[in-house]
Amino acid sequence: MVETEFQTAEEQASALRAGDVSSVELTDEAIARIERDDQAINAICVPDFDRARAAARDADQARARGEDRALLGIPVTVKESYDVSGLPTTWGMPAHRDFEPAEDAVQVSRLKAAGAVVLGKTNVPLGLQDIQTFNEIYGTTNNPWDHTRTSGGSSGGSAAALASGFGALSIGSDLAGSLRTPAHFCGIYAHKPTLGLAATRGMVAPPGPPLPVDLDLAVVGPMARSAGDLTLLLDVMAGPDPLTHGKAYGVKLPPARHERLGDFRVLVIDDHPLIPTGSAVRAGVNRVADALVDGGARVERHSPLLPDLTEAGTLYMQFLFSGSVARFPVEAYEQLRTRAAALSADDQSLDATRLRGMVLSHRDWIEATNRRELHRHSWRQLFAEFDAVVCPITPTPAFPHDHNPDVLVRRIDIDGAKSPYFDQLVWAGLATMPGLPATAVPTGRSPEGLPVGVQLIGPMYEDRTPLRLAELLEQNLGGFQPPQ
Repeated sequence: MVETEFQTAEEQASALRAGDVSSVELTDEAIARIERDDQAINAICVPDFDRARAAARDADQARARGEDRALLGIPVTVKESYDVSGLPTTWGMPAHRDFEPAEDAVQVSRLKAAGAVVLGKTNVPLGLQDIQTFNEIYGTTNNPWDHTRTSGGSSGGSAAALASGFGALSIGSDLAGSLRTPAHFCGIYAHKPTLGLAATRGMVAPPGPPLPVDLDLAVVGPMARSAGDLTLLLDVMAGPDPLTHGKAYGVKLPPARHERLGDFRVLVIDDHPLIPTGSAVRAGVNRVADALVDGGARVERHSPLLPDLTEAGTLYMQFLFSGSVARFPVEAYEQLRTRAAALSADDQSLDATRLRGMVLSHRDWIEATNRRELHRHSWRQLFAEFDAVVCPITPTPAFPHDHNPDVLVRRIDIDGAKSPYFDQLVWAGLATMPGLPATAVPTGRSPEGLPVGVQLIGPMYEDRTPLRLAELLEQNLGGFQPPQ
């Protein structure tokens, strides 16, 4: 049998429909590859091979009966943070290493209903709160391109699994670039949907009950080795929770604004006032800009309609870190309040912004929310003139593992200059703070041979527009390439 580990889900679906391969064969090959190669990568932290083989047999029997669902028989993986009945959900937290949820997350249920074969769960950082993927329970996930470097976080296990050929699709989540950054670091595709587009119930820190809450910044979304597969999986994931909004309405996304590359109007930016852009990432942005120009698209490098990037970064840090400490013990919270009160009023650094955000009052949170609405209005005005914005995901390709427990002293190297570790989140926050959709696409390699990706930010609830642009760029830029 021809090896299929790097085939797209669409290619595997076509082969299954034609009878050229069975789900059992696809599943056995994926499991064999994991057993052969994952010791060096450590992407699959909770294998579920016996149930996967049973699901594959069921898929083949269903197809023999004439059934055909979107993902019928296709092997996939699931981020560890999703509840899967019968498997542990720990979020990398040792205190919850034995926690097993009673039911599947809504997105896992949708995968299974679409016929997917779940191979197992992929690794995450502690509490999903890092740009790397490591924890005491499952260890460190390495970048398939360079094992001394991170695969990104928090969906780093999923990105590494896809880049290594461990299944055709995966589902992750994104609060601080957790879909887009691992995709950028590992050379794959990912899509951060519009806020609220895909139900999140069952993607909850243990031992919390799977309640159908509306999250402020976080989303769940698809990861794949092709842009077309992102659309395939998003169509399975999209839609409100049947326990709440789903009782009243469904989702019908509008079509992409354009089908031809030459019809797109694109704003390209590669400079941010709060952090430098490394040369490798800048080159990746320029490769996309050149492909757009070559395809006849209208490309601009500046626009007065772009919301203020400094305020956008500041607002994002306030929201992000306000939420990150919401469940801190009272004593720790009081210590943060004391530290924040001691800050100089002149200190407007991102470190100071993060600290102030951790102790944001309700009054200040409402004011920040009002300013976010003004940014959303500005984005609506921008997207009346442009169809997408191309920009970095982080300032650099994948960086070396850095497990210093004091994250405040960690630094990233941007062309020889050191920057605070969490400052690199401002690019991810550009889409996250207003809740916009953003598609991560690979653009090629850095001089050191590391993958480089960019994000395509689109209008709210017009997710098919950046996804279609990603498909068109894939034809020009070459798309996913296996690690060498």
